[in-house]
Amino acid sequence: MKYAIKRIILLIAVAVLAAGLCACNNQQTGKSASKESTSSAPAVKKTAPKGPEFLGGKVEETMNSGGYTYMLLSIGNDKLWVAVPQMQVKVGDDVVLMPGNEMHNFRSKTLNRTFESIIFSPGPVGGGSAHGGMGSGGMAGGMGSAPSHGKTVAPIHSEIKVEKAQGDNAYTVAEIYAKADELVGKDVKVRGQVVKVAHGIMGKNWIHIQDGTGAVDKGNFDLTVTTKADPAQGAVVTIVGKLAKDKDFGFGYHYAVIVEDAAVE
Repeated sequence: MKYAIKRIILLIAVAVLAAGLCACNNQQTGKSASKESTSSAPAVKKTAPKGPEFLGGKVEETMNSGGYTYMLLSIGNDKLWVAVPQMQVKVGDDVVLMPGNEMHNFRSKTLNRTFESIIFSPGPVGGGSAHGGMGSGGMAGGMGSAPSHGKTVAPIHSEIKVEKAQGDNAYTVAEIYAKADELVGKDVKVRGQVVKVAHGIMGKNWIHIQDGTGAVDKGNFDLTVTTKADPAQGAVVTIVGKLAKDKDFGFGYHYAVIVEDAAVE
C-alpha cells in the first residue's frame, strides 16, 4: 500500500515537472516566433522627407507616358520617383506636390520599366504647374494639368486691365464671386485675359482668366473655365458658360466657383 502511494506521488511529481518544462518551452518558442515575426516583417522605408501637406524637390529627370508625368525628385540627399497626371515640367524645376500613395515594385507598361518605389501624387499643391508664373525655383503656381486645389492659384497679373463684357449676363471676375449664390446654374458672360491653359484634362481644356478685378487676399481675382475651345495664353477673350459653385472633382480638387463648358469668343 505504502509502495503504491509512493508510486502515485512520484508519478504526480513527474507530471508536474513535465508540464513545467512544456510551459517553459512554449514560452521560449513564443518569444522566438515573436522575434522572427518582427524581424521578417517588411520595414517601412522612409523614401524622402515630406512635410504634412506637400512633397517638394528639384526635378532631376522627367518623362511623360500613359497620361502621367514621371519625375525623379532630389529632396535633400534623397532621390524619389513621383508620378502625377501629365503636366508641364522640365529638368531643374522646383516642384511642390501633394502627398500621395507609395507603391513598391510598380511596373509601368507604357515605359516598360519597374520602379522599386514610386509615389502617385494628385499633382502640384494648388493644382499649379511646376513653374507657372513664379520661375524655376518658385513654389507651384498657375494651372498645370489638374484643377485647382481648394482655391484659385494662378499668379495675379497686376498689369491686366480688361473692360467688362457688354450685354445680358455680363459680369467681372470679382462680381462672379460676389454673386455666385444667385448665379449658380445660370449662363454668365465674362471678358478677361487668359493667363493659364491646360489641355485635354477630363476631355476639356482648362483656362484661367483675369480682368484686373478682385484681390489675392480675397481669392476672387482669377476665374477657372472649362471649354472645348483652345484660346492662346495671353489672349483677351469673352467666355459664356454655366456657373457652378462648390464644385468638387475629387482628389481634394474643389472650386468655390467655376464656369463649365464655356464658349469662347
